[in-house]
Amino acid sequence: MAMSGGKDDGEPMMEMNTTPLIDVMLVLLIMFIITIPIQTHAVKVDLPVDDPNARQNPPPIQPDKNKISIDPAGVIMWNGSPIDKVTLRQYLDRTKVMEPEPELHFQPDAQARYDVVDQVLAIIKKSEVTKMGFVGNEQYRTW
Repeated sequence: MAMSGGKDDGEPMMEMNTTPLIDVMLVLLIMFIITIPIQTHAVKVDLPVDDPNARQNPPPIQPDKNKISIDPAGVIMWNGSPIDKVTLRQYLDRTKVMEPEPELHFQPDAQARYDVVDQVLAIIKKSEVTKMGFVGNEQYRTW
């Protein structure tokens, strides 16, 4: 018998056919992967828009440029002095009301933890600073 699947004594085959079960599981796995939303975490920072009027009337040179840096240990520095997050928010609130508003330079170290950088960016976003720039991005070229 060419189609015999088991013993030749005429008893029914007792093995379960797992091919349909595997097919159904693969289809369910693909459907599950497709329906999972992409998990992203981002801090939205409104960057300045290129304004043609700004090119005609360039803003005056700011005498006071504040720099926030983060070292690899996660220490937040304000113009070279270590500060905590509450003090950072107070400094940002003070600079926001200054006329003209000083520039804020943000420079995290390449080895700084993303969590600390993300928290500092969230504080900057909440303080509504309008003149902010990322400096020192050339350190990320090798990454």
